Amino acid sequence: SLQTVQLFFPDPWPKKRHHKRRIVRQSFLELITSRLQKEGRFHMATDWQDYAESALEQLTDYSRLNNLSATGTYIARPEVRPVTKFERRGERLDHGVWDLMFQRR
Repeated sequence: SLQTVQLFFPDPWPKKRHHKRRIVRQSFLELITSRLQKEGRFHMATDWQDYAESALEQLTDYSRLNNLSATGTYIARPEVRPVTKFERRGERLDHGVWDLMFQRR
C-alpha cells in the first residue's frame, strides 16, 4: 500500500476528442485508491487549466477522496514538489500551474 501517489504534468490531451485518453478518470481513481493507505494522498500538478478543472471535478465527485485545499479547489505549490521541465516550459509560455491534493477517506 502506498502513502502517496504523485502525478506531475501528465499529457493533457488538449483536443476534446482526445479527452478520453487523459489518465485522471474513474478507472484510474479506483486503481489508486485501492493502493493508497487509509489517509494516503494523491497529488497532481498540471499547467493546463482545462485539465486542472476537469481533474478537480472528477476528484471532487469521487467519494473515496477528500480535497485537502482549504478552498475546495487547488493548493499552493508544495516546496517538496520538484520543478519539472514541463513546469519551466509552462512558465515560459505564461501558463499557470495548478496543484491538487486529495486524501483517501
